Amino acid sequence: MALTQIGQIVMLTTDLVFIGHLGAEAIAAAALAGRIYVLPFMFGAGLLAPIASLAAQAFGANNLAVVRRALHAGLWAAMILSFPIMAFALCGEQILLAIGQAPDTARLAQTYLYGLAWGAMPVLGFLAIRNFMGAVNRPEPILWITLAAIPVNAVLAYLLIYGKLGMPRLELFGAGLATTLVNCAAFLACLWFAAMRHPFRDYHMLARFSHFDWPLMRQLIVIGIPISITLLIVSGVFSAAALLAGLISTTALAAHQITLQLAMILSMIPFGISMAAAVRVGHAVGRSDRLGIKRAGLVAILLGMVIAAMLTLAVIITRFHIAELFLDKSSGDADEAIGLAAKLLLGGASFFIADAVQFIAAGNLRGLKDTRMPLLFAGIAYWPIGFSLSYLFGLKMGLGIVGIWIGLFIGTNVYAGLLVLRFRLLTNRCALQNQVVHHVSTIIDPARSTKESSEMR
Repeated sequence: MALTQIGQIVMLTTDLVFIGHLGAEAIAAAALAGRIYVLPFMFGAGLLAPIASLAAQAFGANNLAVVRRALHAGLWAAMILSFPIMAFALCGEQILLAIGQAPDTARLAQTYLYGLAWGAMPVLGFLAIRNFMGAVNRPEPILWITLAAIPVNAVLAYLLIYGKLGMPRLELFGAGLATTLVNCAAFLACLWFAAMRHPFRDYHMLARFSHFDWPLMRQLIVIGIPISITLLIVSGVFSAAALLAGLISTTALAAHQITLQLAMILSMIPFGISMAAAVRVGHAVGRSDRLGIKRAGLVAILLGMVIAAMLTLAVIITRFHIAELFLDKSSGDADEAIGLAAKLLLGGASFFIADAVQFIAAGNLRGLKDTRMPLLFAGIAYWPIGFSLSYLFGLKMGLGIVGIWIGLFIGTNVYAGLLVLRFRLLTNRCALQNQVVHHVSTIIDPARSTKESSEMR
């Protein structure tokens, strides 16, 4: 799961590197376009996230019919949600102009969105099938498809952006179009795996697909809407931070996008661990294994922290080389953007660890179907605390883009801490309930309790 996340972010990073060589204005436009696209897309991804926990709990309880129904509900949701996402992306220029962005940058961002918008349904369908495959302990096909897509995406993006080998030079539109074409191919490939290949064909994934399963869809909505709103809150604060950076300068926005892109890259391993943790916690819930719930969650958090710390150290050492990778040094404003991005990477090093913890702790809670409290925590940590401090430090106190990232760092740490406390509270409550049940059973049937203790020894 983690390797799949890395593969997907490698494709996005490849596009960003190609775009960066068009100039700082192009990468700034891509940053704004990405924010416009990500907001509605995150809402859709949040609604699809419960597929993993619903299917994992059903798999742990050996209820294969519910596993199939969860995927069907997810694919229906992907089709329905793709239409508003495309409509939002196709109106991106008007939205950016309405919130005060520069007309030239807004126009460039719209050309990117024109190519990107049409891939909404394939990428959401890909997520639905991916969640299903992870829930049944078979995530490998998604990894194979992603690894195959990386070189295809790189070649296609290179040809369409720069107009090589007789292809038209489409620049930002070409980058978005390449992503859409690769997403369509990846979705068709994983759909074929789910329907035709062992062991997935044993679930008969396409059986009764035309039947709209409203009970499962209702569960998907009830559990998924808090996740969607949480993702919107988190993505929204980073989108708002990008808008604040755009008000400072194009250079600040380019440096912000480089730092944010690296944060996304580094979060892919913790995000993959969080998906695995949600599945493992869901399996333990399906087996009624209370100790397994706590063990799966806490081990995942510890693993994520160790990996994030190692990656953070590597970023500190190579921060200038990372910044240079994204920008063409021959352009006039590249040196300033590189220096500013390197400063952000150094200052945001501790942000990456907190970001890893919040991803994994949220995954643990999704495995427990606990999605409402994380929504409340995100609303508190990111906007009243994080964004307010970003605005204060960045614009009012004159710290610029560095001040904006200080606010983001504080908000992320608060959110991560609240999620960890929530998971500890729920697992301790489960342990207490287990002790009470065992005590009551001992009183009712002491002979049975003695026998169980002897078997445990």
